[in-house]
Amino acid sequence: MTGEWKEKSLLKLAIVYKESWKVGDEKCPYIGLEHIEEGKLRLNGIGHSDIVTSNKYRFRENNFLFGKLRPYFRKVVLPRFSGICSTDIWVIGARNGTDLTFLFYLFANPEFINLAYSSSSGTKMPRADWSFMKNTKWLVPSDIEEQRAIASVLSSLDDKIDLLHRQNKTLEAMAETLFRQWFVEEADEEWEEKSLSSIADFLNGLACQKYPPLNEINKLPVLKIKELRNGISQDSDYATTKVKPEYLVENGDVIFSWSASLMVKIWDGEKCILNQHLFKVTSEDYPKWFYYQWCKYHLEEFVSISLSHATTMGHIKRGDLDVAMVLVPSNNELKEMTKSMAPLMEKLIINNKQICTLEKMRDMLLPKLMSGEVRVECEDVG
Repeated sequence: MTGEWKEKSLLKLAIVYKESWKVGDEKCPYIGLEHIEEGKLRLNGIGHSDIVTSNKYRFRENNFLFGKLRPYFRKVVLPRFSGICSTDIWVIGARNGTDLTFLFYLFANPEFINLAYSSSSGTKMPRADWSFMKNTKWLVPSDIEEQRAIASVLSSLDDKIDLLHRQNKTLEAMAETLFRQWFVEEADEEWEEKSLSSIADFLNGLACQKYPPLNEINKLPVLKIKELRNGISQDSDYATTKVKPEYLVENGDVIFSWSASLMVKIWDGEKCILNQHLFKVTSEDYPKWFYYQWCKYHLEEFVSISLSHATTMGHIKRGDLDVAMVLVPSNNELKEMTKSMAPLMEKLIINNKQICTLEKMRDMLLPKLMSGEVRVECEDVG
């Protein structure tokens, strides 16, 4: 049965910990803002205290983390392990009578994020103000079991998302292992050598500011370097759909950032429009896995070239694609390789689409569950 909801101040629900870790203390995992995916409620890698040069905050298994710097980035994560974190992150614990996971989703709720941003001090580097936020009022279930039931619905979606991400890491590792075995360890001297630019087309994006939306219907988000790394967000720009079809990016397309933060990625988000500084990589002659893996293979070399340029924003040129060489096996050999590689690529793309669907479902349900608009029967939760 669902019970009564009561208004409580945030101070009666949550506590902020500021337990200090000093350089030279024990070694442990480190989480900075760069390790928390924007708007995704998950980690994107973990650092280590060996690289830390200033004092940090400790966090425990029964804490979650909220990025107070530029809170509109919605950097909220529940690590489930102990370590240290940036001092631009709040370390949050739940008070008695409050379920930790429910509280985590309260902090991840857009209503909370917007209020945290409105409380921010500073303009260029706004930081959420705990002295203000602690006095804000929130309507929450009085019964902790109902809190847990709400948290269970949302965390079950996040568990599925996490599983798919872990599957994708395995798929990527399997594909990379096969590629290195074929083209590095057991490469045939008889294979033809070609330039990377000759096996695929590298389409540079548009200056999308020149293509503003004509209305609120015929528009799509713009894929820039930030979106390639963190996904589409409420801060993403939009452009008109009246662009040439080749500049549209679909889930599963290979995207190569050639400026600033160099990376190669199979796009895993919604349909969008390709911005300048990004290549959409395609080929009419070779399978997707082939040119994707060769782009990844040369990425470290491209990063070195980018860093060597004496500019404020490192980049590579098309000429660098011309001198990056690839090995091309015979058609029959390539077909045999594709029998192993294509299913890995297809499964990864299917997983990416499922992740996108699940994230949208979670983000749609989250504010409805946290406001009580949608209720959960406690006995329905196993």
